[in-house]
Amino acid sequence: MIPLWMFPMATVLGNTYIMKPSERTPGATMIVARLAKEAGLPDGVLNVIHGTTDAVNFVCDAPQIRAVSFVGSNRAGEYIHDRATKSGKRVQSNMGSKNHAVILPDANKETTLNALVSAAFGAAGQRCMALSVAVFVGDAAKWIPELVPKAKGLRVGAGSDPKADLGPLISKQSLARVHELIASGVSQGAQLVLDGRGATVPGFPRGNFVAPTILSAVTPAMRCYQEEIFGPVLVCMSVPTFDDAVALVNANPWGNGCAIFTQSGSAARRFQHDIDVGQVGVNVPIPVPLPMFSFTGSRGSFRGATHFYGKHGINFFTQTKTITSNWRFEDSPLAKQISTAMPLLGQS
Repeated sequence: MIPLWMFPMATVLGNTYIMKPSERTPGATMIVARLAKEAGLPDGVLNVIHGTTDAVNFVCDAPQIRAVSFVGSNRAGEYIHDRATKSGKRVQSNMGSKNHAVILPDANKETTLNALVSAAFGAAGQRCMALSVAVFVGDAAKWIPELVPKAKGLRVGAGSDPKADLGPLISKQSLARVHELIASGVSQGAQLVLDGRGATVPGFPRGNFVAPTILSAVTPAMRCYQEEIFGPVLVCMSVPTFDDAVALVNANPWGNGCAIFTQSGSAARRFQHDIDVGQVGVNVPIPVPLPMFSFTGSRGSFRGATHFYGKHGINFFTQTKTITSNWRFEDSPLAKQISTAMPLLGQS
């Protein structure tokens, strides 16, 4: 999905493109590049390079490269933004997130719980728009136990299994980090409502599997709330009022996405205005962009001035050029006059 935010728009607008996938997951990028070639994209328009730090530094430093788009962690994104801008490039860097859903007591319970489970655990939580925090307002907190049977109903399996609802984590290091963050939540006082550690899949004894996991009674001081887990873990919090929920979300440093679940139009509109997050869903758990509008993550989730996709994307991949012309006949009296004034429109 991420490469498709970038190179199609860039190439349609007249640019050639160099794409460097994560060294941990290059496969999908290579498939997309092959499909682009099969579709008739000329050789040299879309190029793929592989590597780690050296490849990143090349992209940031090479004078032939005019702009850099990045999606990934805060550490890498801030480094790329700083290095590439110092080289005179324009940069759009989409980074970490901690996406919240605020659930009001008047929300449709069944629809809301289904949305929370699918948005939190799809792709094993390994997406920047995963819904990783559920903020239950008032009596809505009574719904938390009902998440458990729905989450248990999801099937963990190999990535090649079409019946799997969520696959493995990307690496042993990711598995260890997710386990550590779950344990840190428990040690700091969170309630482990559903524990997905130790999940196994027949035929894959060394697989990096974690089943859906739910932590409740989480507070803002806990590490499991402060850090992006990037795994199938839903952190549940409870607050007494709507205003408390908005204050909680706005106090978080990230601003990638958030959502509200309610049947009240006035509550939804107030949420849209008061919340300090770039992408807002109303009864939509993952408010991702379509080509006609931009991906507008904000605050700690973004570095740059121009976003992905939509009109922002068009502006990013094009260069504004202003041309001022003045055609005069040689025998015109104006051609023989000297003026030190700015050539203002309509000036005689």
